[in-house]
Amino acid sequence: MNKEDLYRPNVAMIIVSNNYPQKKEIFIAQRNDLTDIWQFPQGGIDKGEKVQEALFRELEEEIGTLKAKVVAEYPEWISYDFPEKIAKTMKPYKGQIQRYFLLKLKKSAKINLQTKHPEFLSYKFVSVDEVLDLTAHFKKPVYEKVINYFKAEGHL
Repeated sequence: MNKEDLYRPNVAMIIVSNNYPQKKEIFIAQRNDLTDIWQFPQGGIDKGEKVQEALFRELEEEIGTLKAKVVAEYPEWISYDFPEKIAKTMKPYKGQIQRYFLLKLKKSAKINLQTKHPEFLSYKFVSVDEVLDLTAHFKKPVYEKVINYFKAEGHL
């Protein structure tokens, strides 16, 4: 297995409300399998699937809507390692390598967490500054890097 095979290809999304850009509220969801852990929607890219296909498939699978548009994309793949406890359940992967997108919900979007395989208990929109206080410690460096990039680009 080569180094690239150690990281699961994944898409991740920072979703802003339909009030964007006037209000820069970011969607964050509480996981249903880890107590009080909040995160951005994300998911694996299937073999042969294009990144944007995976993005919208995961959007629908995780929050029950396709009604969003891409505002921006982080320009490179970014990776993180799983904590040991999670890595045991994700073999053969030691982490994820992700493509990040900034998405804006359309006015007609209806969020529905009761999807076929629910991953989240609840969600809320928070300020950019609140996000890092709520997220899992092992994802913070990636979240911080991506958020800072979108801030520097004038998106957040």
